[in-house]
Amino acid sequence: MNSRARRIAISVAASVMTLSMSACGVLGASESSDKASPTKGNDITVGLLLPEKANTRYDLFDYPYFKAKVAELTRDQGNVKYANAEASASKQADQMQQMIDDQVDVIVLDAVDAKAAGEGVQKAKDAGIPVIAYDRLAEGPIDAYISFDNELVGEVQGRSLVEALGDNADSSAKVVMMNGSPTDPNAKQFKAGAMSELNGKVTIAQSFDTADWKPENAEANMTEAIQKIGKDNIAAVYSANDGMAGGIIKSLEAAGVTDLPPVTGQDAELAAVQRIVTGEQYMSVYKSYPQEAENAAEMAVARVQGRDIQFDALAREKVDSPTHKGIPAQLVPVVALTQANIKGTIIADGFYKVSDICTAKYEAACAEMGLK
Repeated sequence: MNSRARRIAISVAASVMTLSMSACGVLGASESSDKASPTKGNDITVGLLLPEKANTRYDLFDYPYFKAKVAELTRDQGNVKYANAEASASKQADQMQQMIDDQVDVIVLDAVDAKAAGEGVQKAKDAGIPVIAYDRLAEGPIDAYISFDNELVGEVQGRSLVEALGDNADSSAKVVMMNGSPTDPNAKQFKAGAMSELNGKVTIAQSFDTADWKPENAEANMTEAIQKIGKDNIAAVYSANDGMAGGIIKSLEAAGVTDLPPVTGQDAELAAVQRIVTGEQYMSVYKSYPQEAENAAEMAVARVQGRDIQFDALAREKVDSPTHKGIPAQLVPVVALTQANIKGTIIADGFYKVSDICTAKYEAACAEMGLK
């Protein structure tokens, strides 16, 4: 089986696994028994460290769903201690140390800087506190990792971009690559996946690593690309996420581009979904943050309560970080989001309501595509 097929199989298997375990109660960490005696009861404290606020997902989805799941699993006796680093690795290091000093039972960490986080992970390990890497694979002796299949995300983005170009997808088509932060290992995987679809089909005219994933940095990078390539010579833009896509589109419009090239994205942010409705942004990648957050909570509670069978069932894959091999992992599936499947994905899943998307500004565009 080739690597792409294997990743797709993993995604499907992860989805099926989650559904089947939920159906039979395997994921109910507070309900079932297994080979290990719980080391903690329900009165536990879970530390949750999230990386930034530029992406709205963390405060809108990850934290609320994570907190609610911990409460459910611990019969409202468990506590979540939450901190957001606001894109500062040094601030996150201080937050990590505070969690260790407070003697939380387990830490779930979405690292600002995966390499820099390794020192804090080791300190937690030395203090007897397990650490689960969330969304980004931190270095150091982490106990498990949960995220999306990042190379598959990039493949979905790259493949969608080629499909959007249609007959214009050839070696002369100039594409701008707006990659994510160089301190985020996911960004490298997104790029690798995208390039596996773009290589030999288009020309990468300009490529940027965007500091801190900030939309304003992407906007500045895009302005530079327009100056070098010419506003009418850009066939498409690969944007690693939705926030940056917004900055890219601002730059294109400021340059006087009225017929926007296809622009990719990721995260299904509300503003991006609305841009997809109007045709300003071609696609995003819909990732079920509620599923990721809830499964991370399952892993954290199972780990600290010593429920090994449940923990192992939740982390059946293996991944390698630069410092450690064979880390137990779960990879959550993803979906390409375009105008064609908004109803069948984010609305059907309750991610957004039609009323959230189709505000007054977007009513006409929504009506045109039958979204009501």
